[in-house]
Amino acid sequence: MAQTASTFLLKPGDAAPDFTLPAPDGKAHSLADVAGPRGLLVVFACNHCPYVVMLAEKLGQLAGEWKTRGVGVVAIASNDIEQYPQDGPEHMPGFAAEKGWSFPYLFDATQEVAKAYGAACTPDFFLFDGDLRLFYAGQFDEARPKNGIAPSGSDLSAAVSAMLAGEAFAGPVLPSTGCNIKWREGSEPPYFG
Repeated sequence: MAQTASTFLLKPGDAAPDFTLPAPDGKAHSLADVAGPRGLLVVFACNHCPYVVMLAEKLGQLAGEWKTRGVGVVAIASNDIEQYPQDGPEHMPGFAAEKGWSFPYLFDATQEVAKAYGAACTPDFFLFDGDLRLFYAGQFDEARPKNGIAPSGSDLSAAVSAMLAGEAFAGPVLPSTGCNIKWREGSEPPYFG
């Protein structure tokens, strides 16, 4: 497990990179499809990463609350499934159901969407406002595997609340930390490493 931090390649105010990706059932979802009227959270995730596993259930709970406030949520899996078959589309629906994810969980087979967002780790969080401009990219909270802190989503929840209130995010922006995205050999983006 290589601990990796967010890159902050996208800057506040940057437009959300467009995408159209399939869910495991083959249905395509575009950026416009998954965005809520007041914002969108894009989460790069996977099934096996202990950082994702530990917060996945709390993310599912919070996503349900945010949806009622007009914020859409989408998770995107970009890992190389030749090396990590447990992250493949056939395993994604079971993981999402187990963790209470009612939002789309999409598969980025080419890894181009992860590169467009500057995603580096799982989980990596990108919160966009109602105009799909980046409001916050950073950690879910301070919980990490083995640090004894229960996931709360405090940092990300504070960012969502500030965004919906039309206020600036007051807290420090700390990078998300997790397992590195498993890039296909030879396709690592220049910002990775």
